Amino acid sequence: MARVALVTGGTRGIGAAISKSLKAAGYKVAATYAGNDDAASKFKAETGINVYKWDVASFEACAAGIKQVEAELGPIEVLINNAGITKDATLHRMKPEQWTAVINTNLGSLFNMCRNVIEGMRERKFGRIVNVSSINGQKGQLGQTNYSAAKAGELGFTKALAQESARSGITVNAICPGYINTEMVQAVPKDVLEKNILPLIPIGRLGEPEEIARCVVFLASDDAGLITGSTLSANGGQYFA
Repeated sequence: MARVALVTGGTRGIGAAISKSLKAAGYKVAATYAGNDDAASKFKAETGINVYKWDVASFEACAAGIKQVEAELGPIEVLINNAGITKDATLHRMKPEQWTAVINTNLGSLFNMCRNVIEGMRERKFGRIVNVSSINGQKGQLGQTNYSAAKAGELGFTKALAQESARSGITVNAICPGYINTEMVQAVPKDVLEKNILPLIPIGRLGEPEEIARCVVFLASDDAGLITGSTLSANGGQYFA
């Protein structure tokens, strides 16, 4: 029977590529989204992947959403924590709500999602959790103290949960993408991209969402059973952790 994989933020950008790649690999996929109903409806129509709307920053919403997914598709055996937001500002100008929103959505969501699936995975003696962090959680980034703190926190969360879960057949790993060719990066002015970003990437190009998706599919597979607590840097050589 096909395993059930849940991808948060799974209808756009990197998340959409992950959802589609997991489906192509034979998983039953559920993709969550936060608010863009049009994009989610289009994604579902194009892919046939079930979509679910809830706020990953809310523990109660995650509990209810996961209960619905498992009732419709079966026990969640693969969890991809991909959902994230940015609210950039230098710290001396950052508002408390900008800090809180990013921490709650990007880092708090890992607790909210994992806490609601981990007991089932432990009972079944199998699970795959992949947390999509960021290069900026490894090296920091000007104007992103909130985002960098959250993404760095994801790496600590990953290592701790991996140690707790290893004897239960559950692996927990993180991926740190660099600059990926998504809507967010495409919105960067061309001259800024060519002068300030691409020269920092040794391979000389942006990554593609599908390249991150292939990393996720591998870490979710049986072939990756020896790998847990690890951070996979997928950034074209921009930063070595």
